[in-house]
Amino acid sequence: MTVFTPSVSDKTKTSSPILGLVGRLAFLVVLDAAALWFVARLMSLGYFPFGAAVSMITVAVNLILLIKKAYPLRWMVIGLVLMVMFTIYPIVFTVWVAFTNYGEGHLVTKQQAIAQILKAKYLPASGQSYKWTAFRSPTGEYALWLQDSAGNGYLAKPGEPLLQPQPGEAGIGQLDEKGIPQSIEGYQRLNVLQAAADKTLTEIQFGEAGKTIQIRSPGEAAELLPLYVYDEAQDAMINQETGVVYRNLRGSFTAPGGQSLQPGFIAPVQFDNFRDFFLSPALRGPLLRVVAWNFGFAFFSLLLNFSLGLAIAVLFNDPRFPFKKIIRSLLIIPYTVPALITILIWRGMMNPQLGVINRTMNTLFGWSPPWFTDEWWAKIAILLVNLWLSYPYFMLVCSGALQSISEDYYAAAQVDGASPWQQFRYITLPLLLVAVGPLLVASFTFNFNNFNLIYLFNAGGPPIAGAPTPAGHTDILISYVYNLAFSGSRGINYGFASAITIIIFFIVGAITLFQFRYTRMWEEVSENV
Repeated sequence: MTVFTPSVSDKTKTSSPILGLVGRLAFLVVLDAAALWFVARLMSLGYFPFGAAVSMITVAVNLILLIKKAYPLRWMVIGLVLMVMFTIYPIVFTVWVAFTNYGEGHLVTKQQAIAQILKAKYLPASGQSYKWTAFRSPTGEYALWLQDSAGNGYLAKPGEPLLQPQPGEAGIGQLDEKGIPQSIEGYQRLNVLQAAADKTLTEIQFGEAGKTIQIRSPGEAAELLPLYVYDEAQDAMINQETGVVYRNLRGSFTAPGGQSLQPGFIAPVQFDNFRDFFLSPALRGPLLRVVAWNFGFAFFSLLLNFSLGLAIAVLFNDPRFPFKKIIRSLLIIPYTVPALITILIWRGMMNPQLGVINRTMNTLFGWSPPWFTDEWWAKIAILLVNLWLSYPYFMLVCSGALQSISEDYYAAAQVDGASPWQQFRYITLPLLLVAVGPLLVASFTFNFNNFNLIYLFNAGGPPIAGAPTPAGHTDILISYVYNLAFSGSRGINYGFASAITIIIFFIVGAITLFQFRYTRMWEEVSENV
């Protein structure tokens, strides 16, 4: 009878999967515990979108590491998590913000707003005020020695009833000439500067619940009561001093007279931001101008840039053109300089007082265009700068595409008696569009959202007179959104800006799909050429 004895290698092979499984389970236990605590904390603070995202990511990681078919994805876990957190989540968060009042005055959750409002205190008519002296223990705990108007002394500690001890009682030392203990057992007396250095001292509530004492100023502490009480049944704040009820109205506790408590909080507003974009009479004026210029800027930029780039490419495609390599190299220079530097240089050259362009035109003609104060000249300036930035790109693209067109087409056209213009119109341009059509779509989309040029050159100016929101004559939608979200003088409105961002996405998507459809039509036609 032969007895089989497992070899060392067999034991290793058997134990390796078990060790791997135990390691994965241990990692998931730690991960899930940390994620559970983090999500619970986020939910308690009202950060529901972020909490939901962390929960879904944690579930996905668990499935990848536990399901056998999904296990090969373990090598991509870190990349997938980063993609979700930095790409997908911001998109989802933007969509969520678009349906809220998130903005200036409404940047915190409801729980945080309630907690901050409830910190407000007031001194009731029956409240007593005191002079105070602070004492601090080695562990950082505070005690106050209080003196009323009659000179009586009291010892106040957080969470403990007010005491009126005599020297020698409760650790109280001898009193000085002002009636203040020279020492308290376990505490060190602080002077005014030492007490003022701790900013949290004014937030500490001394005494027992129902009769708390807080520091109001460097010379006064008082029996303060909460100014507001939150009534969960009414979802309202009640002012205990005046009795006014502040009800929840779209993320603000608002009184019948219209006064609101600060801060407000994030609250859903359904489709109000989108409705304001399309229907608000106050916004309709500047928005129509911004949208119209946005389309005009993208269209004319594409038309001018492509036309100049194509003209130069056709010109240099002639083998008889002298010094074309040197000249072509010089024409590419604008494309090699960073756009940031180029835009600022053009802005300086068009400066009304010091710009070389304006000074030269003033010298020659006695007049120069008001590039930054007149809406039409500002738009022309924007198009000229964009033309300088973009024509080298189209020159290079069109030069390459022209090289792919066979000379046989032109030879046959010449035999048929076609003029140079007819050759360009019926041979060069159709075949060229097949190659550069997708690039034209991409260029239109890029110019539709060309924030850098607008912002760096003149920040969308000149401003539109009487506009209820910050808007300029050369603003495009993306720069208009930026002004609303980050630099609006009338208040930051992230919700409205996010709604416009979503609208821009659908506009650009529709334009792109429409243009790509015709691009495919050109490709189908080219197959039969």
